[in-house]
Amino acid sequence: MRIGVIGAGAIGGAVASLLDRVGHLVEVTARGEHLAAIRADGLRLDGGWGEHTARVEAAETLQSTPELVFLCTKAQDARTAIEENAHVLRGVTVVVVQNGLAGLREAAGLLPDSDCVGALALYASSYLSPGRITVTTTANTYLGAGDGAPPEAAVEAARILDVAMPAFAVENFTGCQWTKLIVNQVNAMPAITGLSVQQTLADRRLRAIVTASMQEATRIGLDHGIRYGSIQGLDHRILRFVAAAPRWAAQVVPLLMKRRMGATPNPGSTLQSIRRGQRSEIDYLNGAVVAEAAAIGRGAPINAELTALVHEVEERGGFLAPEAVAERLRPLTA
Repeated sequence: MRIGVIGAGAIGGAVASLLDRVGHLVEVTARGEHLAAIRADGLRLDGGWGEHTARVEAAETLQSTPELVFLCTKAQDARTAIEENAHVLRGVTVVVVQNGLAGLREAAGLLPDSDCVGALALYASSYLSPGRITVTTTANTYLGAGDGAPPEAAVEAARILDVAMPAFAVENFTGCQWTKLIVNQVNAMPAITGLSVQQTLADRRLRAIVTASMQEATRIGLDHGIRYGSIQGLDHRILRFVAAAPRWAAQVVPLLMKRRMGATPNPGSTLQSIRRGQRSEIDYLNGAVVAEAAAIGRGAPINAELTALVHEVEERGGFLAPEAVAERLRPLTA
């Protein structure tokens, strides 16, 4: 099958390499040094799913019409990527592999003639250098759309992807998006401190802040009437516990998440963007919680402060010490 991957970064690069490995004809988009490296030496993957060098067609935009497309850009780059590739996307199933809550909705609005489905990548992958991607933690990818049963386009895309990596079509995709938003609460702290996810969750002070932000985000979702989907060991029952439990008890959830990640340091996607000097998608992670809270007349002060701290790091070009972060958040988390 001819498959296009728009955005061959940490997530898209893994998708493209593994689909190439099982025999699909894959074309990717990339830019700058990453594009040059892919053209010269292929897209090199290593880590949890083994090693493979994918000799794929690569350009800044898709050059031919695919039968299936995976949109794997950062959330803030999705609109531009869709508009640049719209000439080959009409009538094609587009799988939107993005964090946050808005990506699938925006893609469907921009591509009314295409079947757009969402995908949640729960594996951890890192962009090491131009042309090289490593998978640090293997996990599933979940596909679907809306609140009900997965549409046929999601079922078929999951079937194709599952040959290359574990993938499942799921019901209540909206609830699963919210669960992934809670999982992504671990992303801000590495971006603020420069530490790995595991290091931040091992630090008692930082873990307390992450737990507080998870509790705040989970409560906002419940107040929206969300029924959380079951992914990555989390489900509605567990997240109701997180929302209601005292903080000392609720921190068992981020500790379990840390254990699932294993020993290989996971920088998180937000820190990876900052290290490359790129704009992060924090406004679509913790920032999304702030926006959803405002939509129901509520505040989300912890998530708002974490969002602001990530932007501060982006602007100043230096990370904050854990003790400084704990002091900044103390009035909100005490």
